[in-house]
Amino acid sequence: MELTDHAGVIHLHSAYSFDGRAPLAEIISAARQNGLVFLLLTDHATLRARDDGFEGWHDGVLVVVGEEIAPRFNHYLAFGLKEAVSTPDETPEIPPQAYIDRVRDRGGMGFIAHPDHEGAELFHVKHYPWTDWRAAGYTGLGIWDFMTDWQGSLSGRFRAILSYAFPALFLRGPSPKTLARWDRLTQERRVVGIGELDNHDSPKRLLGITLSVFPFRRAFSLIRTHVLTEGPFSGNSGEDIAALLNALKKGRAYASLDHFRPATGFSLILTEKGRSATMGDEFPLECSAELVVRVPYRARIRLIRNGALFHEKTGTALSLAIGEPGVYRAEAELTVLGRRRPWIFSNPVYVTSRP
Repeated sequence: MELTDHAGVIHLHSAYSFDGRAPLAEIISAARQNGLVFLLLTDHATLRARDDGFEGWHDGVLVVVGEEIAPRFNHYLAFGLKEAVSTPDETPEIPPQAYIDRVRDRGGMGFIAHPDHEGAELFHVKHYPWTDWRAAGYTGLGIWDFMTDWQGSLSGRFRAILSYAFPALFLRGPSPKTLARWDRLTQERRVVGIGELDNHDSPKRLLGITLSVFPFRRAFSLIRTHVLTEGPFSGNSGEDIAALLNALKKGRAYASLDHFRPATGFSLILTEKGRSATMGDEFPLECSAELVVRVPYRARIRLIRNGALFHEKTGTALSLAIGEPGVYRAEAELTVLGRRRPWIFSNPVYVTSRP
């Protein structure tokens, strides 16, 4: 099975959102300059960008038009829909299970957005976490959100200036709370983890200066999601969007901070007796399989089983015999300026007992 790695961004807002301001053509240009292959657009309660002809290929950038359903709490990213499932006036009144069901019943898929968002009290940024964990039927959730992570660094005005100038140096990685919940959920069923950007290019005043937080040309070097499709894209917009969303739904994806080193080339492969599996796959174990994790640059590689550290190694590859069922995923950290920095967080492979 030949898989092709596509680096892109999930969760961003254009001028089609009430709180966005960047024209979509400008955003696409910034994506191209940053080497992105796809954008999963999530303007609030609208698919107007598709109506205006933006969905599809644009000189090497594949745009998929989704929507963010955004009541006060419990934000949800929906893709694969023919029409929006909510309106700005209706959104505050819809319970989460209702819009999860709407998305699924209309053939779409959805992801819980920034589940543990805490805001930034000093700069009057409200918190927008997911609170209804009784809800079911979602495809996955955001495990690493740039805005959640970055806003957590805003503990003072001088620190905020530094983190605005050098955001990648202030990112701490996914919240341990988010990862722990995700690990519990994946032991019950497939729950796909994605990286989110949640960028609006919003204007903010700091010390009397109006800043753009963040221009897309800067933000696009930060949190990305890599999706692995079966073979390269064909160039046909409809076929390629379907292939991308299908691979994402299966969990053939990983989140990464590509600012310091590109993560393209990362792999997690499990093999036994001529059979193989990768992220998102279920693998019935016969006796003992070999799990190999590879990264394109030297890093500390951590193998996680059922939410606990199982094995770690520093280098460009980790190889290990797997003899028991479990949910196995990988993490990698780079050393930059003398400190370990979060880099890659993969979806798991689901190892089961042979029936």
